Amino acid sequence: MICSTLRRVGHVHIYLVRKASGVSKGHHQQTVGSRPAASEFAARGASGNVLELLGKSYPQDNYSNLSRKVLSRVGRNLHNQQHHPLWLIKERVKEHFYQQYVGRFGTPLFSVYDDLSPVVTTWQNFDSLLIPADHPSRKKGDNYYVNGTHMLRAHTSAHQWDLLRAGLDAFLVVGDVYRRDQIDSQHYPVFHQLEGVRLFSKHELFTGIKDGESLQLFEQSSRSAYKQETHTMEATKLLEFDLKQTLTRLVTHLFGDGLDIRWVDCYFPFTHPSFEMEINFHGEWLEVLGCGVMEQQLVNSAGAQDQIGWAFGLGLERLAMILYDIPDIRLFWSEDERFLKQFRVSDINQKVKFQPLSKYPAVINDISFWLPSENYTENDFYDLVRTIGGDLVEKVELIDKFEHPK
Repeated sequence: MICSTLRRVGHVHIYLVRKASGVSKGHHQQTVGSRPAASEFAARGASGNVLELLGKSYPQDNYSNLSRKVLSRVGRNLHNQQHHPLWLIKERVKEHFYQQYVGRFGTPLFSVYDDLSPVVTTWQNFDSLLIPADHPSRKKGDNYYVNGTHMLRAHTSAHQWDLLRAGLDAFLVVGDVYRRDQIDSQHYPVFHQLEGVRLFSKHELFTGIKDGESLQLFEQSSRSAYKQETHTMEATKLLEFDLKQTLTRLVTHLFGDGLDIRWVDCYFPFTHPSFEMEINFHGEWLEVLGCGVMEQQLVNSAGAQDQIGWAFGLGLERLAMILYDIPDIRLFWSEDERFLKQFRVSDINQKVKFQPLSKYPAVINDISFWLPSENYTENDFYDLVRTIGGDLVEKVELIDKFEHPK
């Protein structure tokens, strides 16, 4: 039973927090040591089985790895639940874009899609975004697969290509996304993202620029750290300026004037150049979003060859935890009235500071176990803990490891 994975985990530290019983009102509290039915652990697929999800049927195969815990969250759509903190953030962003960016007929320039199904094809989630077949983000251990061809989206970017293909050139997408991850106050297998995309024609990008008619969007050159091989430097810099100005206005609207902002170069498969925005909030630099100039290959494949564009993505939980001082990501799933009533405000821009629900300290438990000799990942264990312990489990931490010499 000794293998390389055994060296990674032997003891696991589990923090069971009493106050978490108030995190999810009505949550079934299972007695420690009792054994649930095997069907409650996970919806592990086997050939011939069929999963019914959001009104559709999906055949199961050896890729299927949806846990019962995650399946219980599909369709909850917290971002559309009125007066929920995630709904408040979404509405504030929508209001800002509707007011700041108006089309030629006085209608909002950006359209909003917040009810798209979280079940997407692997092509939508990966291939449409130019993510290579061998990219580590595709790993079964990091994603929730319905089967070999369908999955719960890992990011709202999974809808970019389809919306561009439909002819849209400015839109926001909001939705729940799913990733297998560790257990702590900052991570949860379901969270919510807001995606923004805008395309520009030559006229739109260069309008108002001196001698703009002589400038071009495209050229054939070499790729550098500053631009793609098909974009001119002038087009790239103007697009980058518009993107950063748009996002600076947005976070200023959310956090207030006088905010210190810095940009950090980073990498995404579907944008280049790419950036992360960090803000200085209460003396600490916090990363709040990622963005960049869209890869032209993606734009071209969606049928918008004469345009170039930018895209950004931000986590709603991340913003809400900072803005409302919410300490634990599990709280967003609470049905406790003591939590929900704090966000029933008459004005979506009203300041709210979360008030804790409980003063009780953590209850700490240690467990140890032998690992199987193969086909084990840490995320499998995290899924098991979440399925059995639910939102009572605040944190799982490795504190020791051991390999028997024989």
